[in-house]
Amino acid sequence: MLKTLIIMILAVTAGTVGDLLLAKGMKEMGDISAMNLRGILQVAFQALTTPKLIIGTAMLSVFFFLWLAVLSWEDLSVALPMQALNYVLVAFLSQYFLGEVVTPMRWAGTILVCVGVLLITKSSGA
Repeated sequence: MLKTLIIMILAVTAGTVGDLLLAKGMKEMGDISAMNLRGILQVAFQALTTPKLIIGTAMLSVFFFLWLAVLSWEDLSVALPMQALNYVLVAFLSQYFLGEVVTPMRWAGTILVCVGVLLITKSSGA
């Protein structure tokens, strides 16, 4: 179980950093929802050359391969709830690095997620 916990912490951290970099990079590019096809293609090309998006994608790849490793030895019913720790890191880091407002209601939900992960982890016999 310790091996699972360590790898999942690394995976969740990599995934969170990847998500933050992708969000920051895309916000800098602007809203693409109202763009025509040409505009979307220009943004797509720009995305392929933007360091934040490249590194963010690489970090999500690290997450993916660590996740595959965990799935090779751990029960999904134990491993998947550990991914929910991502919510904690995203809420905390989005507030500081992206300037997002995390309301008390969101923090309450985040704490409930943590309690749930703790209960599931403890129920696995660790």
